[in-house]
Amino acid sequence: MGLSCRCLSAIALASLTYGQSDLSGVWLSNSATPLERPAALAGKAYLTDAEVVELKKRADKLFSNGNSDFASGDNAFLAAYTNVEHFKNPAGQSTGGSEEMVKREFENRTSLIVDPPDGRIPALTPEAVRRLHATEEAAKIPPTRAEQLTNPLRCLTFGVPRIGGNFGAGPYSYYRIVQSKDYVAILPEMIHDARIIPLDGRPHLPSDVRQWNGDPRGHWEDKTLVVDTTNFSPQSDFMGSRENLHLVERFTRVAPAMLKYEVTIEDPSTWTRPWTASINLKQSKDDIYEAACHEGNYDVMVGMLWGNSPAGKKK
Repeated sequence: MGLSCRCLSAIALASLTYGQSDLSGVWLSNSATPLERPAALAGKAYLTDAEVVELKKRADKLFSNGNSDFASGDNAFLAAYTNVEHFKNPAGQSTGGSEEMVKREFENRTSLIVDPPDGRIPALTPEAVRRLHATEEAAKIPPTRAEQLTNPLRCLTFGVPRIGGNFGAGPYSYYRIVQSKDYVAILPEMIHDARIIPLDGRPHLPSDVRQWNGDPRGHWEDKTLVVDTTNFSPQSDFMGSRENLHLVERFTRVAPAMLKYEVTIEDPSTWTRPWTASINLKQSKDDIYEAACHEGNYDVMVGMLWGNSPAGKKK
């Protein structure tokens, strides 16, 4: 499903011709750094090199032999930091084996969040707290229709931005970037949910036109691709933020095999102030392939709804 090496070389040559920085290729998001700085590390923005080496040793011991559970999100870092003998997924989370994980990259930073300086997500607004409680109450009612299930469960979209803890499995961690003079496309391996970003200076869509992944507009600032995204749908849901979400993303190639991704997240109806996270993406020689999570997700959805159907309850 990926582009050939010859095609990628042509894209890279074209990007140099247009005076753009070359962001094309396959990129791996496998940072073990937690989104928020753990309470035990409050006031400590960076680990020492020796502490990073120790974390790597602990993680290798925990996850290399397949004896621990699958550690998604921030769990790989937290398990290594607390130095547990065996990682067991918290109740209600996916419980696959650690042999399915991609190898996580440990670094000196103690949070992906770089602003605020405490490495923590800003406080929720009163309106956001009310929405959160309403969502929690709705989740207690078993779904009886597909429309009551979330977009990820229906394999419609994971939404943007994809931060908040890497899932840690191959298809969830790889992205292909393809660029031309007037467009950049970002294709994640999972859900086939391509973002097509115009670079030609066109305005955003009218405010009454809403999309699940928003309406992105890109431009270059020196060697950095800046993407401004608005017009999210009320059906979007990024950490409780919906139609008022506003993203400013920055993609900078900081080394031959390293891409710095930085996103500033703003929604005055959800958080008391904007906040920014930064993730280092590693270039990969691997290709990306079709991951079998398609719109509708029919096989899995039947099972999710079966238990709440009259027939399922009789069984």
